Amino acid sequence: MGKAPEEEHPVKAFGWAARGTSGVLSPFKCSRRVTGDEDVRFKILYCGICHSDLHSLKNEWGNSTYPLLPGHEVVGVVTEVGSKTYGGYSDHMVANERYIVRIPDNLPLDAAAPLLCAGITTYSPLRYMGLISLVQSGCGGPRYLSSHAGVILTVEILNSCAGTIVVSIEVSWKDHHGWAPDKPLELPIFPLIIGRKTIAGSCIGGMKETQEMIDFAGKHNISPLIEVIPMDYVNTAIERLIKADVKYRFVLDVGNTLKAA
Repeated sequence: MGKAPEEEHPVKAFGWAARGTSGVLSPFKCSRRVTGDEDVRFKILYCGICHSDLHSLKNEWGNSTYPLLPGHEVVGVVTEVGSKTYGGYSDHMVANERYIVRIPDNLPLDAAAPLLCAGITTYSPLRYMGLISLVQSGCGGPRYLSSHAGVILTVEILNSCAGTIVVSIEVSWKDHHGWAPDKPLELPIFPLIIGRKTIAGSCIGGMKETQEMIDFAGKHNISPLIEVIPMDYVNTAIERLIKADVKYRFVLDVGNTLKAA
């Protein structure tokens, strides 16, 4: 016989959730499971707002269940580890150690949040297509990785050694799809053949690659441009996100501004 819900998730938690397809968020009491042998419990400090949160809040993919408490670009500090461990939009979480990455000491925690989704979604195809080696060729100067769901996606290297090398990938918001497009793409085949061009798709990355990406960002001082906001601003931020009125990622200051009802 299965356990009752209050026995499965006995630890009280608090966050903001939507009750329906309006997507409007409001304070919400929830619960988390106890820390298992291979789990890590952590206090959430920051959580990025991803455009996929908007799709989920409004059930645009048809698989949302309510109440819905979103948030997957989550950064925090570990408060408890299970006996077999080594090494969102709410106040704390419990996750299996396999799904935890370590943030380098020199990487700001608030700026690290968007890297956990937008960052790996950008890094993985660049690495797969062999473009990361171009980024690594830079030696000095600022390097910026602006998150993929912003108005412009740019990977830029300013090489201060023997001149300047700039690698830029720019995608206007109106032409960029964070998910599969609603209808088949119409492509000019002949120029693709003559130019030996390649079209590829990519969807995020695995945990090993995510840790690699975070370490790469720390090593090269790469962090996204962010706008840090308090928790009670989240609905305004969602409306601004719909209008693409953000440069370039919203990050919720959960640790300092989430207040229990």
